[in-house]
Amino acid sequence: MKTAKSVRMPIRQLPELLINQIAAGEVVERPSSVVKELLENSLDAGATAIQVALEQGGKRLVRVTDDGCGIPKAELPLALARHATSKISSLEELEEVASMGFRGEALPSMASVSRMTITSRSGDGEHAWQVKVAGGDIQPAVPAAGAHGTTVELRDLFYNVPARRKFMRTDRTEYSHVDELVKRFALARPDVSFQLQHNNRVVRQFPPVRTDEDMLARLENVIGAEFVEHALHVDERRGHFALHGWVAEPRYNRPQSDRQYFFVNGRVIRDRLVAHAIRQAFRDVLFHGRHPAFVLFLEMPFAGVDVNVHPQKHEVRFRDSRSVHDFIYSTLNHCLAGAGVGAGSLRPGTEVQDPAGNVQTGNWADRQPAMPISVAEQVQNYARLVSSPTGSGAGPAFNQDIGASGEPGEIPPLGFALAQLHGVYILAENQHGLVLVDMHAAHERITYERFKAGLEQDGIRSQNLLVPVTVHVSEREADMVEQHAANLEALGISCDRSGPQTVVVRKVPTLLQQADIKRLLQDVLSELASDGKSLKIESEMDEVLSSMACHGSVRANRQLNLAEMNSLLRDMERTERSAQCNHGRPTWVQLDMQNLDRLFLRGR
Repeated sequence: MKTAKSVRMPIRQLPELLINQIAAGEVVERPSSVVKELLENSLDAGATAIQVALEQGGKRLVRVTDDGCGIPKAELPLALARHATSKISSLEELEEVASMGFRGEALPSMASVSRMTITSRSGDGEHAWQVKVAGGDIQPAVPAAGAHGTTVELRDLFYNVPARRKFMRTDRTEYSHVDELVKRFALARPDVSFQLQHNNRVVRQFPPVRTDEDMLARLENVIGAEFVEHALHVDERRGHFALHGWVAEPRYNRPQSDRQYFFVNGRVIRDRLVAHAIRQAFRDVLFHGRHPAFVLFLEMPFAGVDVNVHPQKHEVRFRDSRSVHDFIYSTLNHCLAGAGVGAGSLRPGTEVQDPAGNVQTGNWADRQPAMPISVAEQVQNYARLVSSPTGSGAGPAFNQDIGASGEPGEIPPLGFALAQLHGVYILAENQHGLVLVDMHAAHERITYERFKAGLEQDGIRSQNLLVPVTVHVSEREADMVEQHAANLEALGISCDRSGPQTVVVRKVPTLLQQADIKRLLQDVLSELASDGKSLKIESEMDEVLSSMACHGSVRANRQLNLAEMNSLLRDMERTERSAQCNHGRPTWVQLDMQNLDRLFLRGR
């Protein structure tokens, strides 16, 4: 096949309009991109109320109105010039930028692919001024009617770029993208009121948040009442970092990541490091293929995060990525561990009333010893592997003289056992109604957490390989072995470089001596390269402990007496993350009186 001979073209300066249209390809992808840039400008202007109006999903009209500081007449033409901004003026300010926008590209880019009108009235202006732009042609500013603030109106997006216009989707699809964007901004700035109109109809209205109740109402409007019902509050400050917001308990999970909102210094971001930290925090409490839900705000020094990575400013780079990762992971891990059984229901120390109306303080957790179901064989195996005894296995023998109901009037969260169903489930009664417990899943979590506690206490123990294993790696991976030798040693792996592309492994964690050494080392190096830290060793050992816990836990069809069942319930209340087994399955469900009445049509 013959190809046409290339002909050299002379180097030429591109026209200003074409430059702006090329830039628009990076900044303006669809109507939601326009709305995002305009909302950021409104917030930077100090707006407290913002209205967004669309027609045909934004393809025909996008209009954003705010009550911000406005733009003086003299600066209106400059606002439409490329790389003109009021946000920064030096490299030092760029490195510590606090504003949403700072590039000075958005308005001229949008003006080059639409018919734009800007109407603005500054704080000291007697009236508003208006400037119109069509295809990059800026008309002189003229007086106009308008309140304090700015209105930016775009009509016929991509009217002069037909190829780009063809890539836009249906009105419904384009509107849904804008709707999701407005909801994200409503979460990021609860102090600001937002209104969204589509085809002259108000579809979203978010009043400003004044109280905690208002914030919960906004969360419910954005994500839904079910999320609020299952939300755990996060509020942690450590050094220069602060993480606050809400994370849903694991039983509220999603088939996709559509309920995940993460903000850094008020900016909506998508980041692999953040996603990895959150995923690790949920790794043994979520069922396979499910995703957590959260609304989280990370506050940190502006100089510690680089937002000048992508024109759309969705991506960021952290200057100390390891510290950020560890802070997010440890905070969420602690939050999930502290939730305990029945997050949102009664906890140890909660005041409850007995039938006579007397208030009692529930210290029931300490009055009943641990369940005597034997896991001695598994505990001995674990002790032998780590070459250290552990006494965290089965717990003390049950005292048969202790009654099942504790002291009068005291009702623990999971209540008291009534019966065993088909050798699989425990039926219990608490103050809300009936509780069904999967006894194997519950005991598996209890045993697993005891194994983990023993491992944390003893540390990662290593064992020398009888025959060192030679692993062939890339030259880059071999370099990393030398670079991260101390980190690998802390993870229980002792290895050294024996050639340009070979590594000799001499010591591995005791619990992982049967693992695929080559795959394990490569996975660890991959995580160290991408995240600066590896949790692969911990994850692998957790899998081993999980398998041991599964085999060492009570099996189906094991008949338990009431005392043993109540001991299991008390163990669940004392154990972290016991609402899910270590595979992510729920361990118990609540059937409250309202649901029971509904089943039997009572009250109708």
